[in-house]
Amino acid sequence: MANLRQVAKHGLNALLKAGADKAQCVATFVDKHEMNVELGEFSLLRTTFDTNIRLTAIKANRRGSTNINKSDEESIDKAAGEVLAIATASAPDEAFDIAETQPPAEFSSGSDSPDLDKMYSSMKQLIHQVRDRYPKLVLMQVIVDFTRSRSCFVNSNDVDFVTNKGVYNCSFLFSSKDEDKVSSFNYTGFSLRELEKHLLECGSLDILLRQSVEQIVTRPLEGKFVGDVIITPDCMGDILFFITRALSDGPMISGTSIYKGKLGLQIASPMFTLHSRPVSDEICDGYFVTSDGYAAENSTIIESGVLKTYLLSLYGSRKTGFDRAVNTGGAFVVDPGDTQLDDMIKSVEKGILLARFSGGYPSDNGDFSGVAKNSYLIENGEIKYPISESMVAGNFAEMLKNIKAISRERIDYGFSILPWVQVSGITVSGK
Repeated sequence: MANLRQVAKHGLNALLKAGADKAQCVATFVDKHEMNVELGEFSLLRTTFDTNIRLTAIKANRRGSTNINKSDEESIDKAAGEVLAIATASAPDEAFDIAETQPPAEFSSGSDSPDLDKMYSSMKQLIHQVRDRYPKLVLMQVIVDFTRSRSCFVNSNDVDFVTNKGVYNCSFLFSSKDEDKVSSFNYTGFSLRELEKHLLECGSLDILLRQSVEQIVTRPLEGKFVGDVIITPDCMGDILFFITRALSDGPMISGTSIYKGKLGLQIASPMFTLHSRPVSDEICDGYFVTSDGYAAENSTIIESGVLKTYLLSLYGSRKTGFDRAVNTGGAFVVDPGDTQLDDMIKSVEKGILLARFSGGYPSDNGDFSGVAKNSYLIENGEIKYPISESMVAGNFAEMLKNIKAISRERIDYGFSILPWVQVSGITVSGK
């Protein structure tokens, strides 16, 4: 069965026929056209195809689900029977449910097919530009792919959503070398609707390549101090992960979330506003349907420091009694501040520019500790030198409250738009 909706409908009917009280099926077809560069040379061109059928059933308040990678009727029927067996063996929970009826809809974004010639010419141009501009830099790996995904979400409440999305994804791994000295590796990535600009002009790529060459020679910090940290857009993901996790089902249901009961209260500096905009035109790699079967909407998670919404699914909402979120997070946009990055740097008496953080997950209360990678010492308002062997420690929840400035400049990654953020009270430890 090649028709996407037919596959999804058959999966739904198979679940109901097997005895489900409520059921849903998500059928997704993905084709990916990928070009790779390794060590500055083209190394791979391939096209892959992927099928994923996710079947979920609820029977007598018990839920079962599974994923299969085959779309023929026999495989789907067999999987439907297995899902009901899983549900029968599971513990009952009255919070299990499926999305209620919504008008059928079809969503589309991006192109239907890749421009392979443009993919090749863009990567070739990047190789030449990097060789000319940064002769000591090594492009360890570059991957540019065009991913087209088609998905149909149906459930027994007559939800029927079809999504078509095409997007170019670009990722880069690199370091720099000068004779026997090598910089720490770094990486970045971004998504694009079309390959209209030079790759070197997208995301933070050119900034990080330049910094990689500077980081061939690093110096260890001496001693320990408490100072300011300027968090780069590439490093903002750690903070956003902490926020997202703390507001999601697991910590909220268990009661371990530091933000439970904080809805409508100040949890961050008034300078900080965080949006999730999965269906915004400014985000090219968003989503249209939530994992529990609702048409996604844009939302503001934190507005001027005030918590506006949790990120609860239908299940999390029913378990906690709080409202279901209109999206599942991601597609983050942080509002710009009113400070130029150069002025932000000039305001730092002693601190670091934190470009990459290597550490474990923060604790439930936000405590973290790890190594500052690809980072710089800032002293008396100037970036002094790239650092090595340096640890940073603090608390993410307190960092959000101790924001001193947010840059006017932002980096557009396609899947998020983020500024530089200056925070105080971070412990930095050298040798």
